[in-house]
Amino acid sequence: SQVARMDVTVTRSEAEALLLENQLIKSLSPRYNVSLRDDKSFPYILITGDHPAPQVLKHRGAHNRAGDFYGPFASAGAVNATITALQRAFLLRSCSDSVYASRTRPCLQYQIKRCSGPCVDRIGGEDYAALVAEAREFLAGKSREVQQRLAVEMQTKSEALEFEAAARLRDRIRALAQIQSHQAINVAGLDE
Repeated sequence: SQVARMDVTVTRSEAEALLLENQLIKSLSPRYNVSLRDDKSFPYILITGDHPAPQVLKHRGAHNRAGDFYGPFASAGAVNATITALQRAFLLRSCSDSVYASRTRPCLQYQIKRCSGPCVDRIGGEDYAALVAEAREFLAGKSREVQQRLAVEMQTKSEALEFEAAARLRDRIRALAQIQSHQAINVAGLDE
């Protein structure tokens, strides 16, 4: 009896509908909809900004840590899979700051080519910063540009007969292809 009007927003999937519902509930604070008002929140991907060698990790809750947040994601499993693919593609560290500070030799993540080893100086600061910038660019939605740059670089390495470097770039491109997706909801304008 107290409903004045009803708006219908079409989404492409149930996951997008859940994300849209979460964003609307948090921004509008409706009186009768108690769903998603509890302490649970959707996970985000965080690239930290409070350390010389930023790390990539899953984050829930308040955005009170320095860094860039990407999301929200519909499931923690999707975030974990995305972080794994990001590690393969951009070789960003996932270890905590305390582990990073006490490391004297490369970790298992470095051995399986999911980390570039900034903790033991296997990569320079500028090169690591370039990887972080690429990851931020990719997560911000500029995935095509990142993939095209990597493809051009792979072709250049191949033509220069640097086949191992070209193969590493090929593996990074494949990892990026695994995590490309598009969130089609737009909270700013709910017109269909």
